[in-house]
Amino acid sequence: MKIRYVLLSFSLAIMLLGSCGSANKIMEPTAKSRALDEMITSKKFVFEAEWARPLPTLAMNSIMQSGLMPPGSSAAQINITGSSYYFRMEGDTVSAQLPYFGERQMGGGYGSDSGIDFKGVPEDLKIERDENKLSYSITFNISKEIETYRCRLVLSRNQRGNLLINSSQRFTIRYEGDVSAIEENTSAR
Repeated sequence: MKIRYVLLSFSLAIMLLGSCGSANKIMEPTAKSRALDEMITSKKFVFEAEWARPLPTLAMNSIMQSGLMPPGSSAAQINITGSSYYFRMEGDTVSAQLPYFGERQMGGGYGSDSGIDFKGVPEDLKIERDENKLSYSITFNISKEIETYRCRLVLSRNQRGNLLINSSQRFTIRYEGDVSAIEENTSAR
């Protein structure tokens, strides 16, 4: 019994020491991470969404069972690749055209946007860099008419990103995709 306790304690100590060392590992810069640094510094980039990840509610499950979603999709993950949905930052202006899948709590009368569509100067903009992971977190608020969005974009060193959008009128949704520099001839969208 005593030997088993000693072996268990020794195993736990080894696992604890091993996990502590790998958590603080500093990443080495790569060509992609340096390009990401340049995009963020210049504030000229576009995030192109490939997947929409709504909250998997009962209503979303009902829609999935109706067969209305694209192949390879589920109630929690919808393939939007190739549809040119984006979030863009150009200087002090942010804009987005993204589809929305999920439930709306209020608002949304005739003529209102069914997707997430905004353009303007964000409020409370914060850009933070994680020196260890060579990644960025960009948070801000922006409003369009009577709807307010709280956005958080996390960009990794391999130029992949996650965009989380909390709305004053809709359930939260998250998008996954790639980030790239804005080419000069495509900036007027």
